[in-house]
Amino acid sequence: MTQARLMDGTAVARRIVEEAAQRAADLTARTGVTPCLATVLVGEDPASVTYVRMKQNRSRKAGIASRHVALPAATTTAELVGRLRELSADPAVHGILLQHPVGEHIDERAAFEAIAPEKDVDGVTFASFATMSFGLPGFVSCTPGGMLRLLDAYDVDPAGKRAVVVGRSAILGKPAGMLLLARDATVTYCHSRTRDLSAVVREADIVVAAVGRPRLIGGRDLKPGAVVLDAGYNEGNVGDVDFDTAVEQASLITPVPGGVGPMTIAVLLEQTVTAATRQLGA
Repeated sequence: MTQARLMDGTAVARRIVEEAAQRAADLTARTGVTPCLATVLVGEDPASVTYVRMKQNRSRKAGIASRHVALPAATTTAELVGRLRELSADPAVHGILLQHPVGEHIDERAAFEAIAPEKDVDGVTFASFATMSFGLPGFVSCTPGGMLRLLDAYDVDPAGKRAVVVGRSAILGKPAGMLLLARDATVTYCHSRTRDLSAVVREADIVVAAVGRPRLIGGRDLKPGAVVLDAGYNEGNVGDVDFDTAVEQASLITPVPGGVGPMTIAVLLEQTVTAATRQLGA
């Protein structure tokens, strides 16, 4: 069998960011206001610090102002909620990103819900999930949104196809399935209680791996010609899919890194510019 084509998230993301940068520049020229993304980080987890710094750098390159709020690891839920509400009420801030996870002592859902829906450019609130599910104007969860944009870029139409989502987190697995359902795919969710996972995955035309377990899905688990979107990122730069065996079965597959990751940031920046445009009535 011919090896799968790689879905180049870096290249597709670059085009999205270039378009977002042009929109940001046009908005600034028309209104005198630069779109602003506020990032909030609790603690000093090395991976989270790196992710936030990357997002700040990409924001600046796209003509988006960046405001960073660094909070100590001992920050309480009430303190975090208070800071997020302050940012939500600040007219100079157009988008808010709370870097997660935030620590086990914090009620992460309460923190997310302190973000005003019109500034939820990461798509993590109840309101964002609802608007996404009902196909109404709002903001999608960035990683699932990025995966759908990859499918579009490679001319993969989910309509009528069987999609299997492995993982059911509130900001990745669940929204990924809802977005595929909105595109008329037939969606099955799999998780830690799924019996005979391999048999279910083997029926899929589109596989979304979003469970956080390295190399959980291998080539033996895939239907020949399946499209594979690997949202996993584990220690050692490996995804949730065993790339070396999966590439022999799939028709299209995302590499790790360089697949889904760049798309996540691209959608975040695009949605920040959209949020600023809406808030400025422009």
